[in-house]
Amino acid sequence: MGRGRAKAKQTKVARELKYHSPNTDLTALQRELAGAGKSNHDFDDDYKEYVDDDDEDHEDPDPWVRPAR
Repeated sequence: MGRGRAKAKQTKVARELKYHSPNTDLTALQRELAGAGKSNHDFDDDYKEYVDDDDEDHEDPDPWVRPAR
């Protein structure tokens, strides 16, 4: 079994996808797109308890500044 058989199968699958598109449920697509309107603010609220707003204790030195000798 060489490359020819695999290439023939890929060509067959590509041809089927190109000329015989599956039935699309447009109402399900519309519902999914309408539900995708969740804002980033809502995402931030979901994970707010894990965010450490106290950056004063965890300041990293600037890596581009040469340390004092």
